[in-house]
Amino acid sequence: MSRVGTALRELRGAQKSAKGVSLYSRFVNRPAGRYLAAGSYALGLTPNQVTLVSAAFSFAAVAAVALVTPSWGLGVAVWAALAVGFAFDSADGQLARLRGGGSAAGEWLDHVVDAAKLTALHACVLIAFHRFPDAYGTGSDGWLLVPLGFQFAAVVTFFGGLLTEKLKPKAAPGSPAPTPSTLRAVALLPVDYGVFCLVFLLLGGGTLFRWAYAGLGAVAALFLLAFLAKWFRELSAVRR
Repeated sequence: MSRVGTALRELRGAQKSAKGVSLYSRFVNRPAGRYLAAGSYALGLTPNQVTLVSAAFSFAAVAAVALVTPSWGLGVAVWAALAVGFAFDSADGQLARLRGGGSAAGEWLDHVVDAAKLTALHACVLIAFHRFPDAYGTGSDGWLLVPLGFQFAAVVTFFGGLLTEKLKPKAAPGSPAPTPSTLRAVALLPVDYGVFCLVFLLLGGGTLFRWAYAGLGAVAALFLLAFLAKWFRELSAVRR
């Protein structure tokens, strides 16, 4: 069996729990990341190098949003780069598990890149709304508040979820993996990063992109409120 085939077989048996994961991440991003992890393993790449590949795709797309006049072609290119970057973001952790476990530095780098990506993406949408007001119909300064609000919701959700996982008690070794809920996996689709990336396919639509982006921002704000209440309730039962 080839090195890639062996890696794929091992990765299939070393997947993280699907609990709390949307259908996109479970059935699209993680499987794509698995193939990228196997290919990276065959090429001798390290998890940190894969993280940097993810960053390169993601930040190239982010820069394009801010600097290039919106068009349908740009939208396809931005979506593709963001989607590939997201898949490599899944691949670095899978590659680390394949190699026997990651490092604290690797986890730190992964989270720093994720935080920078989230912050920069919404900041660049704000820049695009300011630079190309005729294309997006964002002549009113009020529209510049939309990316700021979306950025706030996305960043607080990211760090809130991360802190919750760190503060919650770890499951005992050998405990069965929690059963994922299909209903929850569907409900989480609107706030899945991979689904969010799809909105950039509408860049050529100008005002269509603006309204779709604003709609997802409103949904992100509502989910943030629900997440905060849930996480606070869960952690209130934890004694340290």
